Amino acid sequence: MILDEIKQELPKDAMITEVIYEGSEIILYTENKDFFRKCTPEIKRIVNKVKKRIEVRADPSLIVGEEETEEFIRNSVPKDAVIKDIYFEPEFAKVVIHAEKPGLVIGKSGETLNLIKEKTFWTPDIKRAPVIDSEIIKSIRKMLHNEVDYRKKFLNKLGEKIYSESKEVEWIRLTALGGFREVGRSCILLQTPQSRVLMDCGFATGSGLSKPFPYLDVSEFNIQTLDAVILSHAHSDHSGVVPFLYEFGFRGPLYCTRPTRDLAALLQLDYIQICHRENRKPFYTSKGIEEMIKHCVTPEYGEVTDITPDMRLTLQNAGHLLGSSVVHVHIGDGLYNLLYTGDVKFEPTRMFEPTSHDFTRVEAVIIESTYGSEESVHQPRQEAERTLLDSSRRCLARGGKVIIPTFAVGRGQDVITIFADSDIDAAIYLDGMVWDATAIHTAYPEFMSKYMQTRILHRSKNPFIDPRLRGIGSQKEREKVLQSSEPAVILTTSGMLQGGPIMEYLKEFSSDAKNMLVFVGYQAEGTPGRRIQKGWKQIQLENGRVIDLNLEIVTIEGLSGHSDFMQLMNYISHLSSRPKKIMVNHGDAARCVSLARAVHKAFKVETLAPKNLETIRLR
Repeated sequence: MILDEIKQELPKDAMITEVIYEGSEIILYTENKDFFRKCTPEIKRIVNKVKKRIEVRADPSLIVGEEETEEFIRNSVPKDAVIKDIYFEPEFAKVVIHAEKPGLVIGKSGETLNLIKEKTFWTPDIKRAPVIDSEIIKSIRKMLHNEVDYRKKFLNKLGEKIYSESKEVEWIRLTALGGFREVGRSCILLQTPQSRVLMDCGFATGSGLSKPFPYLDVSEFNIQTLDAVILSHAHSDHSGVVPFLYEFGFRGPLYCTRPTRDLAALLQLDYIQICHRENRKPFYTSKGIEEMIKHCVTPEYGEVTDITPDMRLTLQNAGHLLGSSVVHVHIGDGLYNLLYTGDVKFEPTRMFEPTSHDFTRVEAVIIESTYGSEESVHQPRQEAERTLLDSSRRCLARGGKVIIPTFAVGRGQDVITIFADSDIDAAIYLDGMVWDATAIHTAYPEFMSKYMQTRILHRSKNPFIDPRLRGIGSQKEREKVLQSSEPAVILTTSGMLQGGPIMEYLKEFSSDAKNMLVFVGYQAEGTPGRRIQKGWKQIQLENGRVIDLNLEIVTIEGLSGHSDFMQLMNYISHLSSRPKKIMVNHGDAARCVSLARAVHKAFKVETLAPKNLETIRLR
């Protein structure tokens, strides 16, 4: 047993009082002050031998009182760090410090952090406070703090399950539960004889499906035997049904990055509010979202995490939106490696580095195909940005409003950064969830490109607090914009014109030819946005009213968070390990088949474009 092996490797005077699992991590509590302060070399030696993550914390009998510790922290940390909050989690022997500049809390080469540990015996957990106040981040962090006792028990049980005896992996297979030969409701069940893991669980965003959620009623899926869920990113077509699993009894872990957790919760809460406004019954309540958050495990990019006795997970940057991940699953003891891309952007952008591709081994790939046909080639990024700014200038010069329906998470922030670097002299209004999602972005610059990290860490250059930005947080504030005659840029949800504040702006401004409607993101088939792109000059509102579209319509193709055909092909060619099997999903039927055909022709490997409900044996 792994715990016995670690105990045997420890010095006899380590004075270990408890050895406990926290998920895949192993925590040692010690009563020996010197061992706590100087154990790093010894622990590194043991980690290199057992290949597991180990952390040493002080036994509760050693830690200094909370008031004295807080005073010491505030006196030791430079004021420029802007500490927003300090709270204690004695169950984990941790002190949680929220600061706008966490680097100053850590100190040069970790000096301040180590000083806090040495003098107080608490283990500091440093979190970045968003520059823009975020209620969702406050609520999530407060909930996790309040549930710390439950979390400790949950993580210990999870560790016991992960480190239970591994059985021989006789077979590996996956079942397509959604998102194959279609865009939306992404959901994949990955199975071995011992493990059942779900990768994504979202709902369809178009209007053509009577049941817009995955096929969770098939015999292969049983929520009682599900071991874990992996979430590639926060968009609703990947995350929207995850709380449903928790509402109906699932109590296993959800693996995703921290920004994915926060952004997914934001979108899920908004979904519930939209359902209530439209007198529709949501798939779940806020209770399901709370349970999801309680059970989140949030590894960093590149961190190898055991998730079942025979599966190890590594998340890496996908380049699609904040916290988005490509999912690498290592199965068995060196037996098989699966890469699930989720949604990817294999191109550097202002916001993100290109999709990670350096994997030592990959036997099979599941790759998206939103733009998977050969004719799907986006205009160059710089040209797309120039087109957006030139179109906006043209509209503003004639006294019009530039109305940009956008996804609150991802595209909205991308457009903000473009305008922030421009000379456009007009108010830029952020309506719907765009402002809330932007606030979350300010808390996680480490998940963005080096360019954006530099901008955000220098407050005066932070594009998300540009003085031209105006957040709209109420109907009263929205009315002022609707009644204003001043030229302006308006970024608002929903991105596909399926309700939300965008409809109010269209009702008010669509009849005037000096105004402009600019599409900057994907418009799913069957949505009002796609119909307008096809040339419709009228749209019907839910109350039956028809509005004329006399304003100028512009579509910007090159700002997509998805890779086009050539980028997808380049991504496969750049993989460090050449896969033996490539499966295509997340595209309409024609594009899935087209990409599969092109990949087979170019790389001479087995390619598939599975349909929903098909099961594929990988080994």
